[in-house]
Amino acid sequence: MGFIDRVKSGWNAFLGRDPTQNTIMADPFVAPMTYIGSASSYRPDRVRLSNGSEKTIVNSIYNRIAIDVASVEIQHVKLDENNRFMEEIKDGLDNCLTISANKDQTASAFIQDVVLSMFDEGCVAVVPIDTSTNPKFTDSYDILSMRTASIVEWYPDFVKVKVYNDRTGQKQFLRVPKSKCAIIENPFYSVMNARDSTMNRLKRKLALLDIADENNTSGKLDLIIQLPYTIHSQALKQRAESRRKSIEDQLTGSKYGIAYADATEKITQLNRAVENNLKEQIDTLTEQMYTQLSITPEILNGSANEQTMINYNNRTVEPILGAITDEFRRKFLTKTARTQGQSIIYFKDPFKLIPISSLADIADKFTRNEIMSPNEIRQVVGMKPSKDPKADELRNRNISQSDAELEAKGQIPAQGGEDAEGIGNLEAIGKRFIEEA
Repeated sequence: MGFIDRVKSGWNAFLGRDPTQNTIMADPFVAPMTYIGSASSYRPDRVRLSNGSEKTIVNSIYNRIAIDVASVEIQHVKLDENNRFMEEIKDGLDNCLTISANKDQTASAFIQDVVLSMFDEGCVAVVPIDTSTNPKFTDSYDILSMRTASIVEWYPDFVKVKVYNDRTGQKQFLRVPKSKCAIIENPFYSVMNARDSTMNRLKRKLALLDIADENNTSGKLDLIIQLPYTIHSQALKQRAESRRKSIEDQLTGSKYGIAYADATEKITQLNRAVENNLKEQIDTLTEQMYTQLSITPEILNGSANEQTMINYNNRTVEPILGAITDEFRRKFLTKTARTQGQSIIYFKDPFKLIPISSLADIADKFTRNEIMSPNEIRQVVGMKPSKDPKADELRNRNISQSDAELEAKGQIPAQGGEDAEGIGNLEAIGKRFIEEA
């Protein structure tokens, strides 16, 4: 779509009209008194985890998985009749998935935002903001920008979402049709978001452990003072209270926390840790959570081996990628587009987990079996492609090519012409020489 056509038919979800109408100049050097939107000391569209997740180890687990999912490339592509990749479709949707999802987020930052919000809330919506035409009147429109939104209310055909408006700098409520936005549910909802899930139980136990630690380190002395007289009457109780307050004032008012007591008084200190089984319960819940998410401490600290990473990618990362791409394919591609072979798929790099010691053997097998060209192998190891045309050929370098193959590639002259005549004369001379001998 050309620029003029886009200006004529462009549509924005917040404005409900052409976004180019009544545009305010936002350059303070051009118009110093022009209103450019609300200001904030922090980034207003940043994901903020709820339910105390930011104060526990849960935050690091969420972030690790979100980064791994965002590192996988997602593209809008065209497939052949056998569902094999043919080419990448360069349009607005593909630009959102590969380069820039909106004016604030790159494609990878947007996917990370989607995953973190999905983990925290259990279900997240992806709302197209800028489109080429109004989605209310047609299903054939190109998505120019999209954002993550939290779902506030559910209706039969609509959802009420809270989404960041990048024109005003504030979050707003929108009622969006379910058919026009992607609603992605966490594949691990029963583990992370259910009321009595392992993750929520772990959060509660960690909160209790924090409270116990605060009580143990609050600076209290926990003293019991045994007075030399029995306390039966109200007057004796007031006398005991006065004595307690006297010792308390001495401790708080003294530079080194020193107080005196009568020779007949006995003081017992109770500031010892109370034994509980919170630590054992937290360890058990953490181990269960690691098992249910197919994640290990070695994955978090970067020391996991190849087999552990493969298991983690297959059982944790890929289900999340599948949930995202399936919903994008269902909502952002029309039935006609899917019939034409359009799809949204992700591409994993299988060489990320391969050590350098094994890469040479794999490169030899892939090039010998004509699976990858030398230039593709060079790209895997981080080298620049070679300009030699032979480096882009899919052929086995261990087998010499026949004259017919070389002739087809133009590497030897074709049979016939002056060169062929010269070769024929040499063969005749050699044959006559042998006969005379």
